[in-house]
Amino acid sequence: MDTTRRQFFGCTLAGAGGATLASALGPGTKAAAQSTRTRRPAVPGSASMKLTFRPYTLELRHVFTIATSSRTTTPVMLTEIACDGVTGYGEASMPPYLGESHETAAAFLSKVDLSPFRDPFKLEEILAYVDGVAPGNPAAKASIDIALHDLAGKLMGQPWWRVWGYDRATTPPTSFTIGIDTPEVVRQKTQEAAGYKVLKVKLGRDTDRQIVEAIRSVTKVPITADANQGWKDRVQALDEIQWLKEQGVVFVEQPMAKDRPDDNAWITERSPIPILGDEAVQRLPDVRKASGVYSGVNIKLMKSTGLREAREMLTLARALDMKVLLGCMTETSCGISAAAQLAPAVDWADLDGALLIRNDPFEGAALADGVVRATEAPGIGLTKTPGE
Repeated sequence: MDTTRRQFFGCTLAGAGGATLASALGPGTKAAAQSTRTRRPAVPGSASMKLTFRPYTLELRHVFTIATSSRTTTPVMLTEIACDGVTGYGEASMPPYLGESHETAAAFLSKVDLSPFRDPFKLEEILAYVDGVAPGNPAAKASIDIALHDLAGKLMGQPWWRVWGYDRATTPPTSFTIGIDTPEVVRQKTQEAAGYKVLKVKLGRDTDRQIVEAIRSVTKVPITADANQGWKDRVQALDEIQWLKEQGVVFVEQPMAKDRPDDNAWITERSPIPILGDEAVQRLPDVRKASGVYSGVNIKLMKSTGLREAREMLTLARALDMKVLLGCMTETSCGISAAAQLAPAVDWADLDGALLIRNDPFEGAALADGVVRATEAPGIGLTKTPGE
């Protein structure tokens, strides 16, 4: 093994219990993690890294409606990190209801200076620095994490699923999301999704049963459901969940508001199907808080600040005997291809974000036989579409 790859693997193994994981495991390691985040060491090496970014707007194929909002576009920020003539690509997807925007992402990314770092394989040091630049901004931070992983993977000549020792054959089928709409439109969307082995339905309003019945009038494939905190009464929510099980629903995400853990735990204890925390689970410390409240967690790169912390969240969830769904926002193939590197290690995948848009500037992980599977290409397996 050459020097560069030895250095990378040593750094990766040393970082497996790094700053972010320490913060979730106990107060004894939290102070050390905090101090690591706040310093920015100059790392000697051959070439510095340069971060650039530009705003982009995704155009959705259909109006996308959840329990709390509707939209036809999603703002994203596309990032690039260049080093030694190699470029890694990243993305921040920012649905407006999550509080990030082109303006906030640009303000955050403008503060990030990667020039002192001359070794892109020192992921722990670099991402600890990035996390400490300012609080919040998880999607903007994810755009750097993804670009850095893409860069390091390209320099190694390996995709990350292989570096992590995963088997692509174990990647679960992705669900295809059907937003809240009229029964007629729901039936149309279901017919368009005929190639998928799992459908995901957005619920949380008084039309829930009509939507599920519309899907069932077209197909018998398994369904997953996301209430997006839309249900207000736990007894009624449990009644809905019991009915949904009879309709072939596999699990339900976030039945009630994230700030009502006792109600969500009450539902989980009595539910005939798994209940997953979604809005309640953002970053690594939230996984431990979710234990005993939910059956599992939904991990999304745009909430977790990227691949590194998402993988730590996955590791902790498994240690707590929890199920794991790997989810996404409406994203380009950049974010989806990054998530696809982790997909072989999870129970369920919801990686249809790039399939919901009209103007994808990348090509990467693609749908085949109902599965969005990572490619053999190095990094996150991404190329720009012609003209980008």
